[in-house]
Amino acid sequence: MLQQTTVVAVVPYFERFLARFPNVKELAQAEESEVLKLWEGLGYYSRARNIYKAARIVVAQFDGVFPSTVTELQQLPGIGRYTAGAIVSFAFDERAPIVEANTLRLYARLLGYDGDPRSTEGQRLLWEFAEVVLPQSQPGRFNQALMELGASVCSPKSPQCETCPVSGFCRAFRDQTQSTIPRLAKRAEITAVIEASVAVRKKDAYLLRRRNAGERWAGLWDFVRFELTPAESITQIIDAVRDQTGLKIDLGPQIAELKHAVTRYRITLKCFTAETVSGTLHKHEEWEWVPAHRFGEFPLSVTGRKFAKLLAADNG
Repeated sequence: MLQQTTVVAVVPYFERFLARFPNVKELAQAEESEVLKLWEGLGYYSRARNIYKAARIVVAQFDGVFPSTVTELQQLPGIGRYTAGAIVSFAFDERAPIVEANTLRLYARLLGYDGDPRSTEGQRLLWEFAEVVLPQSQPGRFNQALMELGASVCSPKSPQCETCPVSGFCRAFRDQTQSTIPRLAKRAEITAVIEASVAVRKKDAYLLRRRNAGERWAGLWDFVRFELTPAESITQIIDAVRDQTGLKIDLGPQIAELKHAVTRYRITLKCFTAETVSGTLHKHEEWEWVPAHRFGEFPLSVTGRKFAKLLAADNG
């Protein structure tokens, strides 16, 4: 949960997750939709799908006993070299190096490495250094201490070099290159996107679709949603709904405009309501007609949940 998320944001999710899934067997026996529902709001939903898949593998292949070696852990979905090393050293106090954002910055400065730390050469150098400095005794505490040192002292901006316990060994401090090491990653170009979300209604229920594997928010449910071209028109939206669902609709008013970001995309989401006129739903998709009072039973994206709350309020 802590990947790409702050501790403050994670704590309530973590507590709810453990209350529902106190052990790996309970998690493995759950439905993916319930796992996604408890993850709702944290984003990066591939993490939730991976932890669910990993739990099922642990139960099926390891008899419910969590692996304790880096090699075995890296066979599980979503666990790479850093996560495997962190688990092995923190949970089992076994010797395993780690390189993550904070230690990457710390190691690069200690070595005075002014190349790209994310390149093949940079990664090789930093992982080799992490292996060399790791002690035989209490490697878990050592790794945690270095992560904390990187987070609280060797910070990205204005590092506290004068009070740093390892500044005497730091080449960047000696050369006064802290502000340029590590080399910053190139920022991805931001792309502005306009999308429409249409709550198609039939009697007292709205149409939800489970998003497919390979799509953004795979496994979550959403209203009919698609990208709009610059030449936005009522006809374009009606045609897009028909193409995606098979239904002819009577488009209602736009009731909200939501803005959010996903990776390098800045999305403006225009939310509409619509009434079903005729047609038959495409059979190759998973659909549900859901009354507003049941929206809480389905895992939705953040914007999908905001739209759902607006609809529920209107139907209250």
